[in-house]
Amino acid sequence: MNEPWHLYLMAAIYIIAGISHFVKPQMYMRTMPNYLPNHKALVLISGVSEIALGLGLLSSETRDICLIGIMLMLIMFLSVHFYMLTSKEAGAGIPKWILYLRIPLQFVLMYWAYSYL
Repeated sequence: MNEPWHLYLMAAIYIIAGISHFVKPQMYMRTMPNYLPNHKALVLISGVSEIALGLGLLSSETRDICLIGIMLMLIMFLSVHFYMLTSKEAGAGIPKWILYLRIPLQFVLMYWAYSYL
């Protein structure tokens, strides 16, 4: 375990985020764009993906593929962030300025993952 502490922080963030998909799936289902099918299954799949990718960061053998997976996942999640801006229900009462701030944050998170490749 000679990796930088912030790599472990990244792993923890994705693992915790993934677990939250199972603890509060309704919260995530509300943010799903209408054009996507089977919201519950997609929420659970994204939760499993976040957990698996986070765990994969902990091994040097799987780290690179998981970093690429995280970047691709964040790109896919952009549609949810834009949908939350356009739908009052999906926005869940979160102030608009925070919803706007989340979009560039996705790119910061992508760069963070990219920086380990």
